[in-house]
Amino acid sequence: MPYDFSYTQNRELSWLMFDERILQESTEKNVPLFERLKFVSIFTSNLDEFFMVRVGGLSDLSSLKVEPVDNKSNQTPSQQLSAIFASIPRLFKMRTKSFREIEAQLKPYGIERLSADELEGKDLEFIDDYVKNYLYPILNPQIIDPRHPFPNLRNLGLYCVYTFKNDTNKGESTDLLGMVEVPSSEPRIIYLPSEKGEIRFVLLEDAMLACAHKSFGSYQVKERAIIRVTRNADIDPDEEVYEDEDNFRQHMKRVLKKRLRLQPVRLEVQGSLSDAKVKFIRKTLELGNDQVFYSEVPVDMGYIWEIEDQIPEISAEELLHKPFSPQPSTEFDPSRSLMQQVYEEDKMLWFPYESMSPFLELIHEAAYDPNVISIKITLYRIAKKSKLAESLIAAAENGKEVTVLMELRARFDEENNIIWAERLEDAGCTVVYGQEGFKVHSKICQITSRINGEISRITQFGTGNYNEKTASLYSDVSFMTAHKGICDDANVFFRNMSLGNLNGSYEYLGVAPTSLKPLIISHMEKEMEKARRGEVGKLIFKMNSLTDREIIDKLAEASQAGVKVFLIIRGICCLLPGIQNKTDNIEIKGIAGRFLEHARIYCFGENMDTIFCSSADMMTRNTEHRVEICFPILEDRIKENIQNILKAQLNDNVKARLIDSNGVYQRVPREPGEEDFVSQRYFMDKAIEAAQTYNLTNDQMEAARRNQTRKSMYIGPKVAVPQYEPQNPMVIKADEEDLEVSSEPQSLTSFKHRDFVPSEEEVSAQETSSEQTKTTIVEEDENMGRFELFAKYLGMAFKALFK
Repeated sequence: MPYDFSYTQNRELSWLMFDERILQESTEKNVPLFERLKFVSIFTSNLDEFFMVRVGGLSDLSSLKVEPVDNKSNQTPSQQLSAIFASIPRLFKMRTKSFREIEAQLKPYGIERLSADELEGKDLEFIDDYVKNYLYPILNPQIIDPRHPFPNLRNLGLYCVYTFKNDTNKGESTDLLGMVEVPSSEPRIIYLPSEKGEIRFVLLEDAMLACAHKSFGSYQVKERAIIRVTRNADIDPDEEVYEDEDNFRQHMKRVLKKRLRLQPVRLEVQGSLSDAKVKFIRKTLELGNDQVFYSEVPVDMGYIWEIEDQIPEISAEELLHKPFSPQPSTEFDPSRSLMQQVYEEDKMLWFPYESMSPFLELIHEAAYDPNVISIKITLYRIAKKSKLAESLIAAAENGKEVTVLMELRARFDEENNIIWAERLEDAGCTVVYGQEGFKVHSKICQITSRINGEISRITQFGTGNYNEKTASLYSDVSFMTAHKGICDDANVFFRNMSLGNLNGSYEYLGVAPTSLKPLIISHMEKEMEKARRGEVGKLIFKMNSLTDREIIDKLAEASQAGVKVFLIIRGICCLLPGIQNKTDNIEIKGIAGRFLEHARIYCFGENMDTIFCSSADMMTRNTEHRVEICFPILEDRIKENIQNILKAQLNDNVKARLIDSNGVYQRVPREPGEEDFVSQRYFMDKAIEAAQTYNLTNDQMEAARRNQTRKSMYIGPKVAVPQYEPQNPMVIKADEEDLEVSSEPQSLTSFKHRDFVPSEEEVSAQETSSEQTKTTIVEEDENMGRFELFAKYLGMAFKALFK
């Protein structure tokens, strides 16, 4: 059946519109000035990744004899590339205008960047000495000629390029080309001597441009510029089959090295360089003329984040967002066992407004609990310094069975994942890797305990990664439950993953690539049936991107059936709303603000009474080519929390933008006198208010941990649990096809925890007995010397060993 292209748009052009929306935040007067500069940096890094991944992949496809056609725009890869290259110069002009305006407005605050041309007097002398003393000994300048071939330019590396006047013995004059790499090992920012409170600086590449004579001796400089090459990073690690996991890990290391020298897809030029020299470089790199882009501002904006740390406090109040740290969650009582609290009722954390600490401490507690027998978890992207991973290591060292399903193919995080995989394995964890051809993008963790001879489980699901850093920057849902049916499904999931079975059957969960999309579609069809009966049919979907053609067509079908469809989509959106008789009933909003919108929520019904959260966007890569999980929210209290999240975002009239029928972002229409409503600001205020009302500041939580004895539901010996150190408060920085399907999951029902949690009387009796035992032990220990105490516990250990 032919596709209807009247209500769809090209994925790549939609992505560029989204990045333009990010750039627009740099012009918003309601955003603090330096925060606006950071949005210019985010736009630039987004564009870098776009070229490495999307343009790189399209470039590969365009080389095929028969090019495939995009099912959203009916364009070939070559046609898409032409449209992309034609769109970039306009975005570069917008970036230049915004960047220059912001820099000019920062000067009165004492923040000033000097270019190579602006250096003079004492500033030039200072830079000249700096280059001579710190850079000259490590630079490797090169003249490009037949004896010195064109070097291999690293992906996204910065290079200073010069042309020199060269008089030959025959009296002829030719221009030589010289090149030197900007060393990535050196600080990018060189701070100039300045008055107190001033931040005057030069970028490393500009210092090298200004002092070319230090590297090239007596050559007379005619032109100077910065160039940067972007290479294809779209490598498929599943090209080969590996006999064992270690071979796969070694292959991933080779993939990372290969990425640095793959085919170029873009050349950026900043500065003065003749057309002839640009043409020479372009042809050497085998690039077309439309793949060369000229920039009037620094091509690498990563330095901006370092400047932020140097801003004096008096200026920071005006230039930066008011500091915000993720707040203590009112979901948990820090004086009690976190595991026990999850057994009692479902829990939810809403990042970054609430701290990730309760989940991290839950794993820490499990690592030392004598009743815990195993911890299983999927890891996609984790922090370089990960408290979670350290707790998993501690659990393994304490004799727990720890299984980590590590996805090494998390693009641009492969190296960090390899390092952690090796550390976890060395500690005794069982580390397995993703399924062949299918990245494991699920976020799931299960703790299994044996209590009174019976197996009990706690399962955590997330819409985002187990990453302490991004949990302070990205909005995500973290859900914890002891619901028996859901936990049984989760246990089956881990068993299927260990067996390489992608076709498992689940009662409560939707698991891609087989049952997640059918689960979502089945509930969409129920809303369509309601609408056809004259009842209210309603869908509210929140996600990062929408590209799956089947879901897009189903949403259009729902609209035509009379279902009211509200989509909150941060990034790519291939569906066009408001097309007459096609998508009239669809409204699409995107929110760009201080935090990266990252949660995936799928809500059905007039009263939003059926809710699923997921690790998956409605993108074909997620629904059909990855292992993803969609999980239900069954408890009314947590349903209400998520409903409030969706209502707030639908009401945002400041940071939200509506997508029109042409795919262009438009401001939300407002009634006269309507007050500003920023959903992210609302969530911050609510989190602070809740923490204060609940009387749980970070200091109070810490005091509670140290001064109160945790109550435990468990019968058995008390063990010493090392004190968990919570995250340090952190100032937030803005940023960020056909398979068989299983049968439809059974309908979801309400549940109670009584069948696997002891009664209050049982818990009370256990706590009393356990506390009496502990008191006796402590009193005895206080009357013993160190040697006697050591001998006592050594004897106890031997008794336990040979019992």
